[in-house]
Amino acid sequence: MLIPSHGFIYLASQSPRRSQLLTQIGVRHELLLANAAEGAEALERVLPGEAPKTYVQRVTRLKLQAAQARLARRNLTAAPVLCADTTVALGRTIYGKPADVDDAVRMLQELAGRSHRVLTAVAIGYGDHVVAACSESWVSFAPMTEGEIRTYVASGEPMGKAGAYAVQGLAAIHISRISGSYTGIMGLPLFETAQLLKALN
Repeated sequence: MLIPSHGFIYLASQSPRRSQLLTQIGVRHELLLANAAEGAEALERVLPGEAPKTYVQRVTRLKLQAAQARLARRNLTAAPVLCADTTVALGRTIYGKPADVDDAVRMLQELAGRSHRVLTAVAIGYGDHVVAACSESWVSFAPMTEGEIRTYVASGEPMGKAGAYAVQGLAAIHISRISGSYTGIMGLPLFETAQLLKALN
């Protein structure tokens, strides 16, 4: 098992999938979540003309800085802090989390029958030391009818997911091909994360 020498790490993410993936590789962790007053969503704003990879790496670093400040403010036990962010990109167009049902439908209409990139950046900080990596994968959707898209959106699964889908969920029946890191597409690339933890130790 990959137990950090510090005993555990903090996971600064509300994603249950990231927590499950860390558990999968034996990394003991505790959640370090923002409260409503911290406005975490504001960190995800896209800058004009920003490339998808630049965007996801920048947002992840901002989330890490905010989480480390949170750790110090709450006077918690010192331990490494892990942050990650996932974005879906079609060319230079960034697809974040859908704002509502109509937005989810729009995203899936644009992704259907095409291949897109999934970029997941990971950053782990301990004191002044930060290690980071970015996983890039490709996902191909089969063509989808309007009815198929609306049925999927009605399941509720697309909400809160970059690109309005979850590769490990119902969306799998519409995905014809993936290339790269399956766990990276889920939201936490385990190979890269393990390498970062080893480097930090």
